[in-house]
Amino acid sequence: MAHSAGADHLNGLQESSRTILDNYQNQVRTRRIYTAVSIVIFLIILGTSLDFANSANSGKFFERLPYFFDFMKSFVPDSPLEIFRAMFDLPSPYSDGSIKYDYTSDRVWITDSFYIPNLFYELAITLNIAIVSTILGASGAFLLCFFASTNLVGAGLTRWIVRRIMEIMRAFPEIVTAGLLAAILSIGPISAIIAVWFHTVGALGKLFFEVVENADMKPDEGLRAVGAGWLERVRFAILPQVLPNFVSYTLLRTEINVRASTIIGAVGGGGIGEVFSLSIGRDHAAKTYAIIILLLITVICVDQFSAWLRQRLIGRQSFEFGRGAA
Repeated sequence: MAHSAGADHLNGLQESSRTILDNYQNQVRTRRIYTAVSIVIFLIILGTSLDFANSANSGKFFERLPYFFDFMKSFVPDSPLEIFRAMFDLPSPYSDGSIKYDYTSDRVWITDSFYIPNLFYELAITLNIAIVSTILGASGAFLLCFFASTNLVGAGLTRWIVRRIMEIMRAFPEIVTAGLLAAILSIGPISAIIAVWFHTVGALGKLFFEVVENADMKPDEGLRAVGAGWLERVRFAILPQVLPNFVSYTLLRTEINVRASTIIGAVGGGGIGEVFSLSIGRDHAAKTYAIIILLLITVICVDQFSAWLRQRLIGRQSFEFGRGAA
C-alpha cells in the first residue's frame, strides 16, 4: 500500500516536471519565433531605408559606397608635425602665402609677448557654452524632477504638467532650437547656450525623476512618521540617495553638451565648431585633425573628472569592493 502511494507521488512529480518542461519549451519556441520575426522586420526596414537613400542620392549611393574612405585617404596633412603647428599657432615650413599654412595670424594675444593659440581659445568658448548650459540645465532639471516623481507627488495634475513640460523641452534637438533663436537673437554663443540649456532641462529631468522614483522610500516613511514636511523629506531622505547619480548624469550630459556645442558652432554658434567647419571646407587637414584631437582629449578629461567626483561622493570603498570582486 505504501509502495503504491509512493509510486503515485513519484508519477505526480514526473507529470508536474513534464508540464513545466513543456511550458518552458513552448516559451522558448515562442521567443525564437518572435526573434526571427523581429529580424525579418529589421532587415525589411534596413533594405527599404537603403533603397530610399539610393533613390534620394540619384541612384549613386551603392555606386559610390566603395569610395567611402577615399576622402580620409586624401585628407592628410603634409607632415604629422603640421598638426602640432596648427594646434599651437606655430610657423609652418610649408607656408606659401595662403591661409592654409598661415597659423600665426590666428593667435589671440593677451599681452605683447603672450598669446593663446586660436584653437584653445575657440575650445574655451565651446566649453564655456557647454558648462554654462549644463549648469543652468541641471539646475532646472533638479528643481523639476521631484515634482515629476510618482513616489513624491503621486499621479496628479502637477506630475502630469511637469512631465509634459520636460517632454516638450527635449523634443527639439539643440541645433533646431539654435536655428530658431539665431533668427531672433542673431548668431553667437548666447543662442547656443539657450538652445543647449533648453534641451538639457528636458533630458536630465527625465533621468533625474527616474532616479528619484527608484529611491528607497523607507527613510521617507520614517521622517513622515515623526512629522517632517515635504521639503525636509526630500532633503534628508531622498537627496542623499540620488545625489551621486545626479552628478554622474550631469557630467555625462556635459560631455554630450560639448559635442552639441561643437555642432551648433558649425552652423554659427561660435566656438571650435565654427573653426572646424571652415577648416574642413577649405581642405585644411592639419587644423582639422588638431581640432579632432583636442575634442577627444577634452571628452576623456571630462570622463576622468566624472569618475573622480563619483568616488569622492560615493566613497572609494565602493569602487575598491567592486574591483576586488572582479
